[in-house]
Amino acid sequence: MDKQLLKQILRENQLEVERYVVEPRELKFDNFPCRVLVGVRRAGKSYMLYHQIQQLLAEGYKWDEILYMNFEDERLENFGTEDFNRLLECHQEMYGKRPMLFLDEIQNIDYWHKFARRMADSKYTIFITGSNAKMLSGEVNTTLGGRFLIAEVYPYSFHEFLTVHQVPTGETDLLTTEGRAKVVRFFDEYLHYGGLPAAALLPAKRNYLSSVYQKIYMGDIIARNKITNVAGIRVLVRKMAESVCRPISYNRINNLLSSVGGKLSLATTIKYVNYCEEAWLLLRLKNYASSLVDKESNCKYYFIDTGILGLFLIDKDTMLLENLVVLQLFRIYGHDIDNERVFFYLDSYEVDFYIPEDELAIQVAYSLHDEDTRKREAEALQKLPNRLPCSKRLLLTYDEEDMITDKYGVIEVMPVWKWILMTK
Repeated sequence: MDKQLLKQILRENQLEVERYVVEPRELKFDNFPCRVLVGVRRAGKSYMLYHQIQQLLAEGYKWDEILYMNFEDERLENFGTEDFNRLLECHQEMYGKRPMLFLDEIQNIDYWHKFARRMADSKYTIFITGSNAKMLSGEVNTTLGGRFLIAEVYPYSFHEFLTVHQVPTGETDLLTTEGRAKVVRFFDEYLHYGGLPAAALLPAKRNYLSSVYQKIYMGDIIARNKITNVAGIRVLVRKMAESVCRPISYNRINNLLSSVGGKLSLATTIKYVNYCEEAWLLLRLKNYASSLVDKESNCKYYFIDTGILGLFLIDKDTMLLENLVVLQLFRIYGHDIDNERVFFYLDSYEVDFYIPEDELAIQVAYSLHDEDTRKREAEALQKLPNRLPCSKRLLLTYDEEDMITDKYGVIEVMPVWKWILMTK
């Protein structure tokens, strides 16, 4: 690429970073020099880089020690592997110093991981972001292993959402009727419109959410994977939204797609699901009680944001609530390549979530006012200690609190919003 263009882009990026007012996120950077931030598009990864750079500038560092490049810039369309060195040369010619590297959406460049490893081996400080989970699989993960700390970036947690809206969440604030009512009011907004940072303060959120979904759908899934069956992917996403909270097998997905969108092979259906996972649109949950084969092929799938999920649902608040809970669990425990930390349990009965390392079981119900619902949801949690270690059991609702006692101890009933604020 032309060096003069690269220098122009570098300078324009500096001005871009400086002008943004960025809300700090809950993810904290320590002194480890090499980081990879991965997550869905528009989750706030770039702003995290902005915030880190702004902190460095505030501490007295100058742009001669910092190189920031956003590889989503259309002027970098022809940027190739050989241009990484050219980029470093441009900074050296401009400033004559070795920079810390901040490389945004780098997955757009082939063999980026080899450059990243070489920079890490050369003792550069390097921060990388990407919106494709495939970044961390196979050869890439092997190449980066031991050199980079990897962090998943999710849309705002409820605590972050309240912070940007300047809603106090101290213990005394929640004791007052007014304070609690305000939190519940914002929780309802968060439940239905999700936590994508740019949407948080928008008065009309649905259009923005639709535009983000279209970018993920058309860019990160269709274009990146060169899919010609656009209608097939569209039907897949809608069917996966309708199936949130329920286990669904590849065969079942294939039958649903074939019934409405023409015959698809099972292998193609599996690839389509994987593409949606790679784009961070869908997150997979395995059954703790299943055999190895069934664990991989008969899973639950959740959406990365309840606002995006809500584009496909009408009056499905129970599904949104459960999706919100799993996102918080993934924030706490992570959602690694093997998905081996958070599970659901399904054998002769079903428990929504089970976390082995904390012996934690969670059931989600929008309301327990109906006695049959209360009995059904509590019964699963009362049976589980017969099968698995279970030191803590929670029954999470929209806005109800209670205690259910049995021979194994106590099942705590509490609102999802309260549980999230306790686990922030």
